[in-house]
Formats: sequence, C-alpha cells, structure tokens
Amino acid sequence: MTRRIQVLGIDAGGTMTDTFFVDTDGNFVVGKAQSTPHDESVGLINSSADALAQWNLAVEDVFPQLVTAVYSGTSMLNRIVQRKGLRVGLIVNRGMEDFHRMGRSIQSYLGYSYEDRLHLNTHRYDPPLVPRELTFGVTERIDLFGNIVIPLRENEAYEAARKLVERNVEGIVISLLHSYKNPVHERRVRDIVLEVLREAGQEIPVFASSDYYPVRKESHRTNTTILEAYAAEPSRRTLVQINERFKQLGARFDLRVMASHGGTISWKAKELARTVVSGPIGGVIGARSLSERLGYRNIAATDIGGTSFDMALIVQGQFTIQHDPDMARLVLSLPLVQMDSVGSGAGSYVRIDPYTQAIKIGPDSAGYRVGVCWPESGVETVTISDCHVVLGYINPDHFLGGQIKLDPERARKAIEEQIARPLGLTVEEAAAGVIELLDTRLRDHLRAMISGKGYHPSEFVCFSYGGAGPVHTYGYTEGLDFEDVIIPAWAAGFSAFGCAAADFEYRYDKSLDINVAPDAGAAEKLEAVAVLQSAWNELAEKVIEEFRLNGYSPENVTLFPGYRMMYRGQLNDLEINSPLARVETAEDWDRLTEAFEETYARVYAKAARSPELGFTITGAIMRGIVPSVKPRIPEEPLGGATPPKEAHRGQRPFYFRKKWVNADIWEMDALKAGNQIEGPAIIEAPATTLVVPPGWSTTLDAHRLFHLKHR
Repeated sequence: MTRRIQVLGIDAGGTMTDTFFVDTDGNFVVGKAQSTPHDESVGLINSSADALAQWNLAVEDVFPQLVTAVYSGTSMLNRIVQRKGLRVGLIVNRGMEDFHRMGRSIQSYLGYSYEDRLHLNTHRYDPPLVPRELTFGVTERIDLFGNIVIPLRENEAYEAARKLVERNVEGIVISLLHSYKNPVHERRVRDIVLEVLREAGQEIPVFASSDYYPVRKESHRTNTTILEAYAAEPSRRTLVQINERFKQLGARFDLRVMASHGGTISWKAKELARTVVSGPIGGVIGARSLSERLGYRNIAATDIGGTSFDMALIVQGQFTIQHDPDMARLVLSLPLVQMDSVGSGAGSYVRIDPYTQAIKIGPDSAGYRVGVCWPESGVETVTISDCHVVLGYINPDHFLGGQIKLDPERARKAIEEQIARPLGLTVEEAAAGVIELLDTRLRDHLRAMISGKGYHPSEFVCFSYGGAGPVHTYGYTEGLDFEDVIIPAWAAGFSAFGCAAADFEYRYDKSLDINVAPDAGAAEKLEAVAVLQSAWNELAEKVIEEFRLNGYSPENVTLFPGYRMMYRGQLNDLEINSPLARVETAEDWDRLTEAFEETYARVYAKAARSPELGFTITGAIMRGIVPSVKPRIPEEPLGGATPPKEAHRGQRPFYFRKKWVNADIWEMDALKAGNQIEGPAIIEAPATTLVVPPGWSTTLDAHRLFHLKHR
C-alpha cells in the first residue's frame, strides 16, 4: 500500500527542530534535529529526513504530496529579546513622544521576583524598540468617546514623515490616542506618510495601529503595532525562505504559522506579530486535542525544552485567553493562550552565586549547543544536560539517536571545577543537587499556578512533554497528587503534534464600550446589540479577506463570533463564545448575558454573580475556521504487562537519592501496549528519555501514552 502524507507540523525551538508528519489515515511519525538559527530551513529539512526515514521515505518524495505545513518557532521572540529588529520610526501625539520609552512604568520591573519589584534601585528599562530620535509628534486630539477635540495639523504630519524618510527608517508606525474609537486622524496620517514615500521613490511598510489592533491601552497597542514593523517583517522573510525551500522540494501549498490565540494563520497574514510566541502554544493545542479524544476535562500541560519550562491549564476543555500579556519585558495587546514560563530547561546554565554561594539555574541557556558534554559545542559553563549525563540519565552514545556523541568526562570535570569543589561536594552530589533544585523549583511553580486559580492538582491530569520533559516528570510531579501523569511516546515532538492538530483559524478583536443597566428596556438592549453586530460585521470582513488571500472563498469559512463582558464597575472581563451567530433583538441581548453568567459561575462561583450591577461589553471577537486534517491517536491492541525481551537493552548505573542503582534500559519504540515497567528504569527513544526512579512505575496504554505512578 502506498502511504500518502498530508500534514507537516513543525516546532523550531532554540535547541531542537521537531517535525511531525501525518498520513491520510491519521498515522504519524516524529523527527528531530538540531536547530540551525542561521538558516532554519536546514534544521527543518534534516528533521524531516529523520522522521520520514522511519517510513522509508525521502523528503523529495513526500513534500509534493503535502496538503499543508504548520510552523511554530521562537525566532521572532528571540529577535525582540535581543533587540535585533528593523530600524522603525514612530509618529504619536505631540507631547506624547516619551510614552513608548516609559512603558506604563511596569516595563521597568516585568519578570522580576516579588522582592526586586519592591525596590526601585533594581528597576531598569530595556532599550525601547523605537529610539527617541526616531519618534515624532503631531498635533491632534480625539477624546475617549471618539470625538474630535483638536483637528489634525496635517503640515506636522508631512514634516514628521519627511524627517523619518531622511533618517532611512525601514518601517513607520502611527499610533494616536483613542484611535480605536475613531481612526480618522490616524488613517489620514497614514495616507500622508504613504504620499511622502511615493514622492521620495521609496517603498517601506507603514502601520497604523487602528488598521491592525483597534483596542484600548495606548502602550499595549503601540508596542504591538511596532512589533509588526520591528520583528514580524524580518520573521516574514524567514518564513518566505522556508516556504521557498519547500517549493523547491515540490510543495504546492503556502506555509501556515501557529498564532498566539491557538489557531494557525498564513505567513502572508497581515497581523504576523500574532505568531510571536508560536512555539509553546503548539503544545497546549496538542494537549487539548489529546484530552478531548480521551475524555479528560482538566489538564495541566507542562513542557520542558532546551531553554524553558512552560505551563498552561485547560479547565473544562478550555484554555484561558489573556488579552494584555507581557513578553520580552513589553506590554502587548494580543490574544494569547495564557501560559506561565520559567527560564529553566535542559540547556540552562548552572552557576554559583559568588555572594551567597547558592546554585543559580538559568535563565540563559546553551540552546542547541547542549552543554560542555558535547565537545564541539564551544560551551564552557555547566548546563542541566551535563548533570543528566553525569548522573546516568542520558546515554551519551544515543543522544539524538546517536547523531551527537557526548563526553561524560568533560561534563564531570566541568561540574567538579565549577560546582562541586566550591561547595565541598562530590561531582554526583553536586549534579544531583542541581537536578533536585530544578525539580523543586518547577514543582513549586506548577503548584502555585494551579492553587492560584483556586484548584487542587488532584482535579487535574498532568501531561508532560518536550524533549526534556520525561527526564524530569517524576521530580516536578512528586507529591502533587495529580489524578494521573501522562507522557506521550511522541513527547519530544508534541508541540509539532499540536501544530498539526490546530485549526486554520484567523481571529480579529475590537474594543467596545457597551453599557446596559440592570433595568434596561428593549430600546437600550436593541441599541447594544446593534453596536455589537456592527463590530462583528467589520471583523468578519477582515477574517474573510485573510482567507481569500489564501485561496478560500467565504463559503469555506465558518465564523464564530464572541465578546468580552463583565458586570458594570468591575475591572476584569471574561471572553465568551457567542451562543448566537447574529444578534438583532432585545431577547438576543438576554441570551448574551445568560451565557456570560454561566461562564462567570464556572470561573468564580455561582454566588458571586452580580446581575444587579448591569453588564458591560468591552470587546468584540470574530474567529473564522477552515477545517484541516488532524492526526489520529494511535490505537494498538493490549498485550501483557511483561515487556518483550527484545526491548531490554541491559542496565546502566543511575544516581538517585545519594546512591548508585542499576537501572534497566528499555527501548521505547519496542515496548508494547499494556507493558508495565518498574523502576529503577530508563526508557530511551532517539529524541527523549523517560526516567522511572526506584519506587515508581509506568504503564504504556493502547494510545502509546505512558502513565507514571509513585508506588
């Protein structure tokens, strides 16, 4: 039988590039290769070749068959963190030229610990994305109701545009106060800038915030629009490079990218900044897809890669969307799957604080260079991976299926010099202490995230994935009493699996201010639904236009309207999927408030509902979806509890709780559904390693999911 491949999922991380191929029957295969930041397409093709070799197929044979490919990665975020974007100019209100640098003040302590937030002498401002000398003001003012208070002085707009052109900027952003309520001045400035560029014979992108992110909060909206010029456009070039490489291999589709709201969009999308954190989002989408098919409602999704530990909660089958997130020490206006991240991964550097003699882990990382244990890496500082090798967690001859040979003695020597000797410990004690410290840190973060939402871990199933996730699963879940702890056999490529499982989806948002009193009559309710429906119509046109650019007619698109609502006078709203496709009557308004109150009771408590305050809609949402092929979860017949002899690969010393034990080594791919493994054991795959310590056991189910339990 000829195998037909339809979908490719890609997770281009800072350390490894994972690929996930799905055939027409839903079967899948996972590949892994080192990331190649200088040209991401190289690592991507290497990873694809690694995956397809398992089906005895070549890249050149498969790419012409593919229907679609979905990319996720961290290159755009890295570009922002490192401040290596384009040279961008900014036009704002006269008198407001410094607000971008100020960042609502909170940008001076974003990402700090509680104690550092308290002390002003620890606060610092990162360099602004747009320097002060490339920021110009124009006189105009629209008030918070959308009324023109001061007309636009067009001569100042012409002057600002000409000065930016003279300074050789590579993009121009326009962000004026309250333009989300009335965009007339901002769009006029945009047209003036375009006119000046035509006169100068130049073609550079121009971004008016009301055309991209018509939402309240000036700092958030401005930062996000700047990202379109500063980081999204260079990232678009990377995506074009990948897309062209695919075309050279015979592909007949356009690359899609995982977006922050959980859907996928084309690389041609107008708002490409929505893909700024596409990498970790794929894992959350994969966790939700897997939980839906298995019947789990509450999931704690945990992902450990080379640089970070990412966590997200899925409650009653839904993840939370955050509307004013911060990342890279910037406040933004993007719908983002709510996640919590810790800068600790397998490649994180390990150092001793010279003042406190305490072990410090991360947040910087060796990334794709692994650690000192890889002789060709050039890394001199100890990493978490060096500790793995020294303690016997990882087979130095089998890393990435043997593509990279690690040197345990180099790791031992580095740990002894940098960690063990200064602390008066043996090498094993020092390495084990680092791992225990990391596991404790991750466990505390995971517990805090769950309890902070008012839940207990016993109400959740924990999914553990990422290349380094299965190595640490036992450590960061111990004592949390999860309902179950699950490690997919394809954990290393789980984020790529999530990309393949995601819908082709565009989403647009618009801020609104619709206030309806508790005793409102039919006329007031009719006015409210008219404003909301008008916003939905406007956003639906944008969604359909994006799909039209990708060759889809409106008939192919299913629209899902939504809104953000709160009780009048409250500070926090909730995102609600509309129970109605259109709203036209007073009764429709009542349906909207009923849906809100149902969600409010689930998120908080039924007794907390306060309809006597009235209701406020703060935003309109429109999502459009085109169905795509999804990967099928494996379904294998159950065998016995005893693993086959051919899966056993001997034993290896493994350091655990201050002593060496002999761990049984098992080949993951050779295990059968129903097999049970008792610790101490190490289950190896080319791209990941599952550690089962003494006192623990794991069972492989029919879906090739490992269930880890503490006996």
